[in-house]
Amino acid sequence: MTSQASDGPTIGELGEFGLIAQVQAQIGGNRHVLLGPGDDAAHVSTNDGTFVVSTDLLVEGRHFRRDWSSAHEVGRKAAASNLSDINAMGGVATALTLGFGAPADLPAEWALEMVRGFELECSHVGAHIVGGDVTASDAIIIAVTAMGDAPRPVRRSGALPGDVVAYAGDLGLAAAGFATLSRGFRSPKAAVEAHKVPHPPYAAGPQAAGAGATAMTDISDGLLADLGHIAEASGVAIDLDSTAFVIPEAVATVGEALGRKALDFVLTGGDSYALVATFSSETNLPSGWTAVGRVSDGEGVTVDGQPYDGPEGHQHFR
Repeated sequence: MTSQASDGPTIGELGEFGLIAQVQAQIGGNRHVLLGPGDDAAHVSTNDGTFVVSTDLLVEGRHFRRDWSSAHEVGRKAAASNLSDINAMGGVATALTLGFGAPADLPAEWALEMVRGFELECSHVGAHIVGGDVTASDAIIIAVTAMGDAPRPVRRSGALPGDVVAYAGDLGLAAAGFATLSRGFRSPKAAVEAHKVPHPPYAAGPQAAGAGATAMTDISDGLLADLGHIAEASGVAIDLDSTAFVIPEAVATVGEALGRKALDFVLTGGDSYALVATFSSETNLPSGWTAVGRVSDGEGVTVDGQPYDGPEGHQHFR
């Protein structure tokens, strides 16, 4: 029998990306791995081509609550968060597998309605469930693996000094919705619904890849946090112009009601699944993309030339 290791840091001390870095160093790669862990999706070769693949988890009580969201909404959110990873590589998802853990007393209709929501969201990009697994669990756990095509996968590591930083999609709405629900309110409706069912800009990923985006990621943990991954992977500095962002009306409403800056939701709010990318300064940005910053020599992410005052986004295990 193998004894449980007790030396060294805990997962909480390492954090999500510290743990991923150690796992990546341990597993290495092989000739089929064109891009391994650390990006939005892996890029893998086969005998007759390549594909991109990503896995994500939704856990009851952490990513959704049944008293806030219907089974249908949970299914759509589970699909959207995974389809977004393929989108962030400049690709389009084609197939997904679905792992489902649940308590034995969960009504079967809840699971079936969740799958109906999942399939509806997949239909937006033409993807479909092709398999999965079911097991008993103390809480609902939804594990999804998404696979798709990406003719020119866009990594996080390609940003260059002089590039323009731009985003596509809505920022801050989901975070404002979470803050609203956490205080027992159900409006503004646009913010609450964005938390329950995100709306990734599915056309924007392939558009950005086709326009020559140098780096890209989706925004799941917060714009500043996720841009930080691009800055670190690319070895560059990124500065954002706070006046360039479009702040949704519902975000401004929530900010005023809660005594918070609306820009905080935009810069640090997670679960939006918008996209942020870098482009050469000579590129004409595709429709729906808004320029908000610049890439330069250096490191880290700043706002209006200054370090951001406060947490930059969600951190797992913290």
